[in-house]
Amino acid sequence: MSALNPDLYNSPSKPLKDAESFAPDSDSLVGIDDVQKFLNRSRASVYRYTNSDPRNLNPPFNPRKLNPEFRSDQKDPLLFHSNEVARFAKDILRIKEVTVEVLNSPSTATQNILVSIHEELKLIRSNLEKMNNKEQQ
Repeated sequence: MSALNPDLYNSPSKPLKDAESFAPDSDSLVGIDDVQKFLNRSRASVYRYTNSDPRNLNPPFNPRKLNPEFRSDQKDPLLFHSNEVARFAKDILRIKEVTVEVLNSPSTATQNILVSIHEELKLIRSNLEKMNNKEQQ
């Protein structure tokens, strides 16, 4: 997760007020609204910063612009990786301290099942090792 609110840069003891309101996807992509909040800029200025071109769906990386993630259709919303937003804030906007904070998202049903499977596999391995040790003795 990217916490890029400019109020946070000069006061490390200040709480991350936007951290709770932002729930990142598994790959930490953020939309225009979140970028606007994090950079404390207007929507129009965020669009001006963005490396986009109506004639080219995915223009090549431009180090002077805010580069969105790959899109497969012109109608897809612009999404930005949190590290790209942090890079842009630090390198281009000259924000001295940029904090990118990755928080664990709440467990999903899939994650819970995977944890259960992992525990079961560890138990099976432990039992197999015990059986192996008995056979060797």
